Amino acid sequence: MTTDTQAAAPELGKARTRKEDARLLTGQTNWTDNIVLPGLLHMCFVRSPFAHARITSVDVSAAKDMPGVIAAFSGADFGDEQGSLPCGWPVTEDIVMPPHPPMATDEVRYVGEAVAVVIARDRYEAADAIAAVDVNYEPLPPVLDMRAALEEGSPKVHEAGNKCYVWPFVQGDIDAAFHDAPVVVERTYRQQRLIPCAMEPRAVVASWVADEVTLWSSTQIPHVLRFALGAFFGIPEQNIRVIAPDVGGGFGSKLQITAEEVLAVLVARKLGRPVKWTESRSEGNLTVHHGRDQWQRIRVAADRDGRLRGLEVDLLADMGAYLMLITPGVPLLGAFMYPAIYKMDAYSFKCTGVFTTKMPTDAYRGAGRPEATFAIERIMDELADELGMDPLELRERNWIKHEEFPYTTIATLVYDSGNYEAATARAKELFHYDELRAEQQKRREAGDPVQLGIGISTFTEMCGIAPSRVVGSLRYGVGGWENATVRVLATGKIEVVTGSSAHGQGHETAWSQIVADKLGVPYEDIRVLHGDTQVSAKGMDTYGSRSLTVGGIALAGACDKVIDKAKRVAAHLMEASENDIEFTAGRLHVRGDPQQGRTIQEIALATFTAHNFPDGVEPSLDSEHTYDPENFSFPHGTHLCATEVDTETGRVTIRSYVAVDDVGKVVNPLIVEGQVHGGIAQGIAQALYEEAVYDDDGNLLTTTLADYLVPSAADLPHFTTDRTETPATTNPLGVKGVGEAGTIASTPAVVNAIVDALRPMGIDDVPMPCTPERVWRAIQTARDSGAGQNGGGQ
Repeated sequence: MTTDTQAAAPELGKARTRKEDARLLTGQTNWTDNIVLPGLLHMCFVRSPFAHARITSVDVSAAKDMPGVIAAFSGADFGDEQGSLPCGWPVTEDIVMPPHPPMATDEVRYVGEAVAVVIARDRYEAADAIAAVDVNYEPLPPVLDMRAALEEGSPKVHEAGNKCYVWPFVQGDIDAAFHDAPVVVERTYRQQRLIPCAMEPRAVVASWVADEVTLWSSTQIPHVLRFALGAFFGIPEQNIRVIAPDVGGGFGSKLQITAEEVLAVLVARKLGRPVKWTESRSEGNLTVHHGRDQWQRIRVAADRDGRLRGLEVDLLADMGAYLMLITPGVPLLGAFMYPAIYKMDAYSFKCTGVFTTKMPTDAYRGAGRPEATFAIERIMDELADELGMDPLELRERNWIKHEEFPYTTIATLVYDSGNYEAATARAKELFHYDELRAEQQKRREAGDPVQLGIGISTFTEMCGIAPSRVVGSLRYGVGGWENATVRVLATGKIEVVTGSSAHGQGHETAWSQIVADKLGVPYEDIRVLHGDTQVSAKGMDTYGSRSLTVGGIALAGACDKVIDKAKRVAAHLMEASENDIEFTAGRLHVRGDPQQGRTIQEIALATFTAHNFPDGVEPSLDSEHTYDPENFSFPHGTHLCATEVDTETGRVTIRSYVAVDDVGKVVNPLIVEGQVHGGIAQGIAQALYEEAVYDDDGNLLTTTLADYLVPSAADLPHFTTDRTETPATTNPLGVKGVGEAGTIASTPAVVNAIVDALRPMGIDDVPMPCTPERVWRAIQTARDSGAGQNGGGQ
């Protein structure tokens, strides 16, 4: 029963440790790879060693004779049955959308593309047998450079050519903004290709019983996956159950309809036995969709006092060999964010999607927004240098002031709330900005070989894909809504069913806190159910920092409906008018008499027995709500980074890092801290460590974690984090997204700091990742050219 003491201590804002951690950290949970079914078989794939080749023959007969092998199939054995993997975001009417079979039949277009599958009694027998599959190829020229791919005479990835689409977006008079502008700065930046590395590799188990299929998958999108299997592969949707057990991370890499999921379903149906596939880490580096991979040409026009006039962005985006679920739309999520927090007169954006013979790209933490933030925050530093201004002063001169919200940006977004001044002031205070600038000047004057750089990133992002009508206008394939159900049990305990499917975000904890406050029941009395389409029948799943801002608001709406139902019952039991019933901290009482009344638990029991129940009222408090937001969510913040750059070796050391974020109302500060820390780590990883590297033949060279450097805690600095709080005005909880903020903000902060340290040497860019070798080479090039006057060590 809720007490007055509990009512005085709201759950929202409380730093609760996570409910789910007890099972996750002790291994007492069910990952997909743990699942064992009677008669379970194991799949292993034969994958192309060529980036581009015709398949002239596939012979699986020898593999079938290997010990433990039950069956082996080529793509041709499935024929039309395997269909084409779906792309849910055809961004233009004339977009080129080539067929994408789960297993290649005629031609392979990237190293790692599946060409055959072997099914055996255990995974080791299957792995041994794939060497016996004989595949003959006729090599074709690879297409690896997206700029060269657009040149006349380039080899073609697909018969229709290498250009996938062109998407323009212009607001304001861009010609007038640049005409006679006193200052125009242009730069080209490279967003290197990244490989998502979730803690849990992908895994799938498929089982058919009669005409019904159950698919367990380490996926972020069980509901979308169910819909896709029904819509694209001829399986009645009502016969499909998709279960996402506990999922060990995703970051967008599991926002996908994968070849392995589809083939597991088809193989299980063909053999009449359940099958499992779990990828190795090197297999995952080859075949998990990659992220980023863009060339960004950005131009900014400004007055001499620093006021921005116009911004022009010309983007080349590598699609890879095929279009996966939202591949073409990822760069366009950034299209609306290049103007960031700044006011200007005109904006022009153009994105050209390009096919290459590499693993397809798709959503990776931030999905288009990190790329946009990087480019605008980098060029703001370049503009500040051109004008001889402090880069923070330039930003403040152009950003939207807190009293101007709500504000419609030049990119047509309506920012509902924010306070960039407060977040920046707090960040400067924690960072000791002025003292570091003074130290930097002393080091420069002394010619210290270890130079100090200060990097700035003042950012905002749009998250919580919404509303449905808006994303529909952008040709997005599904809606932006989310669903939740609150079930009130006879004993007063609560079951929450959410369509938002967690993969590490802490939903079970945060959702329990929301419901505890809304219904006035103890936090411990709430259980959250998710990730199973037979338990949670409706949902749009988890990506784009939408869980709280969409799924959490759906949950709050379901709680409101529970209260409305409870009021009817309470009015009957207390012989009062329903209009006179008030709900306060878990108690329903007659207006003006809060000490008398019934708890929500007492109402639950009365509803369960239904012995004294009002006529015409359904004996149930259970309620469902579907929420479609009216706008995106716009968290923001200021990240400051100080780096020490050894000009003799190129080594970069992050000396201090301060992040002050504004994510609106905070449900659980511990979860927010974890999200920010993890996001910063991924952003720093792009700035300093990670890059997918291909050789001239299209072979991925970074197939293991010995080659692809994912930083550990030992490689990362201490983070100083804090928050300002500007509640969102577009949802009743005042919350904003947080899952991607750290990644979006941190990369430009780090690179700006490195360039700031080296700028006296005439260096205005270091390509990412800024490894010691690349930094050292930039220094040598600058010295050889005689650029700079007072660089470190000179």
